[in-house]
Amino acid sequence: MRLVVLVSGSGTTLQALLDACADPAYGAQVVAVGSDRPDVEGLRRAERAGVPTFVLRIGDHADRREWDRALTQAVQEHDPDLVVTAGFMKILGPTFVEHFADRVVNTHPALLPSYPGAHGVRDALAGGARVTGATCHLVDGGVDTGPILEQVAVRVEEGDDEASLHERIKVAEREMLVATLARAITEGYVVDGRSVRWGAR
Repeated sequence: MRLVVLVSGSGTTLQALLDACADPAYGAQVVAVGSDRPDVEGLRRAERAGVPTFVLRIGDHADRREWDRALTQAVQEHDPDLVVTAGFMKILGPTFVEHFADRVVNTHPALLPSYPGAHGVRDALAGGARVTGATCHLVDGGVDTGPILEQVAVRVEEGDDEASLHERIKVAEREMLVATLARAITEGYVVDGRSVRWGAR
């Protein structure tokens, strides 16, 4: 399975995928890594692994729609089976989402549909949650509203602040993503409305 990974920062989730793909038994290959920022560690991780990279900054385009079209074309050039957004901090536009419908995988640091948006960890703490976690889901036209592939729970410990809780969630999130993609490779899935049915292969 061919994966294109989109990053905006340090690329720790990307590294987990690169490490998994290094084992031929995993059944996937990261064929390209793209970013909206030119000087991030995620791109350097890809380069060290010999993976092609590309950068598309919004500011280099006339507007978001043009950037959306350019990103769609840049990713499609690598003919991916799945696109993985790994800490990609931009909302994907309608052209991209439609073109890669049901093939864009994202993770979110909360148990959706609770606490969507950019501050899932902070919001869970503020809401008094005793259990939160991470969600692996498909991207649709909303914000963290796509069909859910997998979830993992993480307990909120006494004394947790946003940083400590988020760090534990990130560990669980990376493991979940690697395992969920492995399942997608071996079993396949079909999207039925808001539900995902595994075992389509």
